[in-house]
Amino acid sequence: MSYQLTKKEIIKEVVKSGKDPVYFIRSYCKISHPLRGLIPFETYSFQDDLLHEFNDHRFNVILKARQLGISTVTAAYIAWLMIFHRDKNILVVATKFSTASNLVKKVKQIIRHLPAWVRISDVSIDNRTSFELTNGSQIKASSTSGDAGRSEALSLLVIDEAAHVEGLAELWTGLYPTLSTGGRCIALSTPNGVGNWFHQICSEAEHGTNDFYLTILPWDVHPDRDQEWFDSETRNMSRRQIAQELECNFNMSGETVLHPEDIDWIAGMVCDPQYKTGFDRGLWIWEKYEPEHKYLLVADVARGDGKDYSAFHVIDLITLTQVAEYQGKVDLDMFADLLDNTGREYGECMLVVENNNLGYAVLEKLQNLEYPNLYWSVKSTHEYIEPHIAEHKHGAIPGFTTSMKTRPLIVAKLEEFVRNKLITVQSSRTLNEMKTFIWNHSKPEAMQSYNDDLIISMAIACWVRDTALITNQRGVEYNKALLGSMVSSQTILDTKVPGQRGFKAASRNLNNQIKQQREYNWLLKG
Repeated sequence: MSYQLTKKEIIKEVVKSGKDPVYFIRSYCKISHPLRGLIPFETYSFQDDLLHEFNDHRFNVILKARQLGISTVTAAYIAWLMIFHRDKNILVVATKFSTASNLVKKVKQIIRHLPAWVRISDVSIDNRTSFELTNGSQIKASSTSGDAGRSEALSLLVIDEAAHVEGLAELWTGLYPTLSTGGRCIALSTPNGVGNWFHQICSEAEHGTNDFYLTILPWDVHPDRDQEWFDSETRNMSRRQIAQELECNFNMSGETVLHPEDIDWIAGMVCDPQYKTGFDRGLWIWEKYEPEHKYLLVADVARGDGKDYSAFHVIDLITLTQVAEYQGKVDLDMFADLLDNTGREYGECMLVVENNNLGYAVLEKLQNLEYPNLYWSVKSTHEYIEPHIAEHKHGAIPGFTTSMKTRPLIVAKLEEFVRNKLITVQSSRTLNEMKTFIWNHSKPEAMQSYNDDLIISMAIACWVRDTALITNQRGVEYNKALLGSMVSSQTILDTKVPGQRGFKAASRNLNNQIKQQREYNWLLKG
């Protein structure tokens, strides 16, 4: 547009620009291009739609792919808001202070390169990470400290790369009241796994249970991108990087302990239980007891602080299928009774209780209830011992000990079972914990504010099944074979009769054979 405009035309343009951010940006805003320098901001249709959504909705959350210019179009919207509205107070928060400062810098550059007659408000106070216009509108970048923005009422809060901001849930608790006077929020980010604030906000927005308007912008919304571009761009990227940078896929983008593709495989098996029972309906049952099958029951006892759950799984050892599951907040006596009843319901199956903290009290109650098939181990190790041996062995304790040594082992065993598709998981509760079970500084644990009770009990089940039970079964079979050879080795002497040479030796050997069989008869029980 020519700059030689009449006063009447200028007023008309200013009014038109003030009413429509898309018109203002396309007509007068310029941005820096890495190769072409300063160029007019010719927005794409998906960017225009986004600008209208910024204007139409008080709270916006944008799940986006990389390099779509969303931060730049947000900066242009902020420039429009500041110029054409008085006393707007804008705060930018990002995963790094430098990222927030860079967005403020973009806003400042857009304003400074506007035609003078459009720039009806100019910069009056200019700092490196903040500035103020003559109409009272101001913007500043902030760190993600707990007191960010708490002392001021905000007109607009922008959270850039929201999925990557640590502790954003707590930060939002402090920031939300600053928007109570009508302030707006724009949260934008690529995905970074599930369970964080950004994932929660997007999920709730998708289901209409919060006030945010969700916009999803995968890589192919850009008109210049096609399959050839995608193939070229992803040639040297990992599956996780592709999910995070381009596909807007929450499940595939996080640093989950279990591979995202394996989690997706499990999601395809999840189904509703046949029964939801118990006083709290927390016991879910998919399959009833089958007498010809063997089962394993593994329990994780809550710490008692009210933040986590007591949980257990019942696993069919023939099909390696999760047939029952419990998760709930229940006192120790009731949990012990529930374990006792469930274990007896499934054929007095082996019952493994994590013996950390409150687990000892549950195990003591189970012993008082005379549960016949408790798991025993050697204290301070993960070595399994038979119950009839444990009764007379020094250092034997009931239950399984999860420690710094055993935790990585059981988690690795769970990952192995899932990766090789050996186990069937049918519970949505277990699936949800898998999605939020992540590597935190090389330590496998639940995300902050989430639980891993079902994960740990499932991991112990995989470990016990593949070590104690399989090893023990091989030992029983070996002992049977050994005892069989011992019993049959002297049978040729049974034909001797009194008075015949060798009769005394045959009788002596036969007596030894009977004695051996009685002595080692316990080996055949398994």
